[in-house]
Amino acid sequence: MNGQFVLSCESTVDLPYSYVSGRDIPVLFYSYLVDGREYVDDMGRDPQALPGFYAMLNAGHMPSTSQLNTYQYLDFFDALARQGDVLHVAFGSGMTASVKNAWEAAEEIRRKYPNRRIEVVDSLCSSSGYGLLVDYAADLRDAGRSLEETLAWLQENCRSVHHQFYSTDLKYYRRSGRMSGAAATVGAILNICPIMRLNRAGKIIAYDKVRGRKNAIRETVRTMNAHVRNGGDYNGKCFICHSNCLDAALETRAAVQAAFPHIEGEIRICDIGTIIASHCGPGTVAVFFLGDERPE
Repeated sequence: MNGQFVLSCESTVDLPYSYVSGRDIPVLFYSYLVDGREYVDDMGRDPQALPGFYAMLNAGHMPSTSQLNTYQYLDFFDALARQGDVLHVAFGSGMTASVKNAWEAAEEIRRKYPNRRIEVVDSLCSSSGYGLLVDYAADLRDAGRSLEETLAWLQENCRSVHHQFYSTDLKYYRRSGRMSGAAATVGAILNICPIMRLNRAGKIIAYDKVRGRKNAIRETVRTMNAHVRNGGDYNGKCFICHSNCLDAALETRAAVQAAFPHIEGEIRICDIGTIIASHCGPGTVAVFFLGDERPE
């Protein structure tokens, strides 16, 4: 426990486990199924896990994911409550209904430990945008802010973490049923990249499309400039994540760095974890930053 309370999250923050554990943030892990076998979303603890996951995708296997259940949260929160008050930042409800189970478990833990405070906040975020929000919360905790102050900041800012992303590979969208076979085929021939974002409720909105990766990166930077706090003078954090397309992520980072030279620290590049990648497949790059409130 670091500070006045325990700050915790879930594995879909899509940050390396070494980084999250180094910040003293306990993690509850999701899992996924492939052909009836369960695998843990291990956040890079096993360096072979993510390459193995993409090998299964390339072989035509379709992973499935599910919510965290109330019993998983109960076990997790019980261990944390023995250490102190708990502030848990949950995976956004726009992506999963798990947070409802977290609220139910937290209520039961409050009854068991009446002198402990257990708070669960819906991040309304996903992937490394969720990670960005949790990272800011850890900064507040480490600066000596109280649970109440950190909770208030999270509630005020969760809809201001922008998730701007594009995809260069439509094959998995076709396989998963998110795009018709004809549309995916035409898109691949024309080198179409859908442009997407998370809305106010934390749901994915595909709102535009461009031809080619360079145009997708250009549109990402243009949109970031339209929404980021202080425009080109933005001095907050920025994270980028990708699903098995590091070259595209590096090219995107270079463009973002050139447009926003005052970003706080290094622009962190992370892998999209197996839970998110089970739904987006390879070829997705996402940029996360603090801006105005996300629109519907």
